[in-house]
Amino acid sequence: MQIKEIIRLLEAEAPPVLQESYDNTGLLTGNPGWECKGVLCSLDATEAVILEALNRGCNLVVAHHPILFSGLKKLNGKNYVEQAIIAAIKHDIAIYAIHTNLDNILTGVNGRIADQLGLVNKRILLPKPGMLMKLHTFVPAAQAATLRQALFEAGAGDIGRYSHCSFNTAGTGTFQAGSGTNPFVGEEGVIHEEQEIRIEVIFPIYLQTAVLEALFKAHPYEEVAYDLISLSNDYQSVGSGLLGELPNPVTEKAFFNQLMEVFGLKAVRHTPFLGKTLQKIAICGGAGSFLTGKAIAAGADCFITADVKYHEFFDANGRLVIADIGHWESEQFTVDLLLDILRAKFPTFAVLKSGTITNPVNHFLG
Repeated sequence: MQIKEIIRLLEAEAPPVLQESYDNTGLLTGNPGWECKGVLCSLDATEAVILEALNRGCNLVVAHHPILFSGLKKLNGKNYVEQAIIAAIKHDIAIYAIHTNLDNILTGVNGRIADQLGLVNKRILLPKPGMLMKLHTFVPAAQAATLRQALFEAGAGDIGRYSHCSFNTAGTGTFQAGSGTNPFVGEEGVIHEEQEIRIEVIFPIYLQTAVLEALFKAHPYEEVAYDLISLSNDYQSVGSGLLGELPNPVTEKAFFNQLMEVFGLKAVRHTPFLGKTLQKIAICGGAGSFLTGKAIAAGADCFITADVKYHEFFDANGRLVIADIGHWESEQFTVDLLLDILRAKFPTFAVLKSGTITNPVNHFLG
């Protein structure tokens, strides 16, 4: 097992193209060609986590938060970032970060939070635009079904919870095969008319290579006519935050007691209760105050997130309850998510959960 095989699986689940512009996901230290001795999953890749990996026989740390967000000009151990990088390099420990790309998929960080709370009817709160493409291609009618199936198997044709979506139009194609060609239909040097089907399918941009490979492999023509069109449509399966519903309405107090229990909280910072039941819940693991307006517009009764500043609490404006449960606390189940992804594919390989608590925030209770 090489490290690149682990990376391939993670990036199939959460493609790097889905990360935010400020992010730094991917392999931060190490070589993808190294043999992988074991994987340690953690929320952060601090020096303590690196040393834990060494002691437990793992040479790959898969962390949610990148230890590197910007370039380093010196490596002398003056801060926690440099200390972690020095330890990783010294002990040949690879660090792989899977951050906002894992936040931005429906089954990612926010999906796991929603599962812990028992939410149903989950959808992306702020879908990403510009992530979709449309393919047009033209194929003889007799081969249309085979080509469509190949495109579907490559990942094209999914719209929300519907799959195998396409639009098909019959028409007449014309061509003349040139010298040295081997036409599937028609004859060299003769203008030919063929009853063809124009197939249209949508796919996310990160599947472009796979979709085109399927097109060229399954299409019967020597020269495949096709168009690729970038779409500005929102991609409903990818984006920031999540909106879901509790199976039944609950009181504010009952829901906050559930939050305390599920997330192991000592306290919750929140806006005033509004004296009504809660059912529609918005979620953003980590710092999510930028989504407060979207949560209100979506009709959420409560918005669960972290790192809310003083003045940002005013943005609730009596429309919903904002609950700041803490950054580490909100994302703590991400480690279990990473374990599940890796163990489902590599059930007999050493994939371990870090026992190091990296939360830098403590609460003095007196």
